[in-house]
Amino acid sequence: MRVLLALIALALAAPLAAQDSLPPAPYAYQQLEDPELEAQATELMHTLRCLKCQSQSIADSDAPMAGDMRHQVRTRIAAGEDPEDIRAWLIQRYGDYVSYQPRVTAATWPLFAIPLALLVIVFFILRGRFARRSKGAGE
Repeated sequence: MRVLLALIALALAAPLAAQDSLPPAPYAYQQLEDPELEAQATELMHTLRCLKCQSQSIADSDAPMAGDMRHQVRTRIAAGEDPEDIRAWLIQRYGDYVSYQPRVTAATWPLFAIPLALLVIVFFILRGRFARRSKGAGE
């Protein structure tokens, strides 16, 4: 029974191991020849999140997926595509989470509004307490 389980685990792990053993995409670690285009690509890569690492930009991550994303960014920049169009394409492909610059949409506006609402509530609570203290101290 153990041998059968080991064979099943090995069979399921083989495709995963094969993905990480593929050679990196050409522009994953190679910069563009034009320094201006490379600067545009690097600036964009620092604003995009590695989906595997989640705490690093694709410029800083060594994950294979980040290398593929760097390759896509550099290839599209070299082809003359606008960095914001590339960002929009990556967001469409991977979701809003890929960008370090969140957009305000119908689904995300509460994330921006709730902290502001809490600050307003705290302001009024503190104002009421200080008003009562100063009123009580003046008598």
